[in-house]
Amino acid sequence: MRRRPVDISIPDLSGRRAVVTGASDGMGLEMAKRLAAAGAEVVMPVRNPRKGAAAVAEIRARCPEAKVALRDLDLSSLESVAALGATLRAEDRPIHLLINNAGVMTPPDRQTTADGFELQFGTNYLGHFALVGHLLPLLRAGGARVTSQLSIAARRGGINWADLNWERSYDGRRAYAQSKIAFGLFGLELERRSRAQGWGITSTISHPGVAPTSLLAARPEIGRSGDTPSIRVIRALSARGILLGTVETAPLPALLAATDPDAEPGVLYAPSGAGHLGGPPVKHRLYAPLRATEEEASRLWRVSEQLTATALPTA
Repeated sequence: MRRRPVDISIPDLSGRRAVVTGASDGMGLEMAKRLAAAGAEVVMPVRNPRKGAAAVAEIRARCPEAKVALRDLDLSSLESVAALGATLRAEDRPIHLLINNAGVMTPPDRQTTADGFELQFGTNYLGHFALVGHLLPLLRAGGARVTSQLSIAARRGGINWADLNWERSYDGRRAYAQSKIAFGLFGLELERRSRAQGWGITSTISHPGVAPTSLLAARPEIGRSGDTPSIRVIRALSARGILLGTVETAPLPALLAATDPDAEPGVLYAPSGAGHLGGPPVKHRLYAPLRATEEEASRLWRVSEQLTATALPTA
């Protein structure tokens, strides 16, 4: 089946500084490529310096004039998150775009972060929550657009308030969904607080659909020694242009949410195809779990401040 071209236009980003988490491969690398090609200076915080260096080389091979730089970050360690925040604050340069993209998905067994949180909740959500807190002065200085990358998994489920860290009845898929729902509620609450406190930040949320990225591939660092059956099916369907997206199209909703001057908070940017699995990015109504009350989003924010010891200002 011949795949119809899917793309978006990205405005000139010359003079803007962008930070993209998870940019050493997959969707994050494609985001970094597109932002750099549009003229942005792209900061790539990575856990694996070797993969990061290879990603920088790939970007510069496509765009020799690209302005890209690596920084160290392990989102599963709040100490590492704080260190990156201190590094970037010491550089004292405004951040204009932040795409919170990095994540892990369904490790074979329950695992925890360096701080004792369930790995997916701690990495996908709490690490990014703390990162925004540490970078808030730079985001405010840049009048930043902050885009949080969710997942189609956020369609169902909720916050497991009785057991946030899934210590008593671990379910990897439900824990993954919780991490993405929490991230979406955070994105919505960040927008509300920015408006109320005059932070000058715009917060948007997106999800990539389904594409053959590394999330379900072999990930020795989380105990997955081989590819999952799911990723093999996803690769086959994607290669044939059936329903799903590609590594090149999956970043487009986040890029649209992050760079389109008309992008709106309070909606979900996602693929337009059947089941939101692939296709051109468009605005969607929020999934039901993301339409939780503002009180629940505010509760999650307060709990996250406590868990991460990251207090965001109220003025």
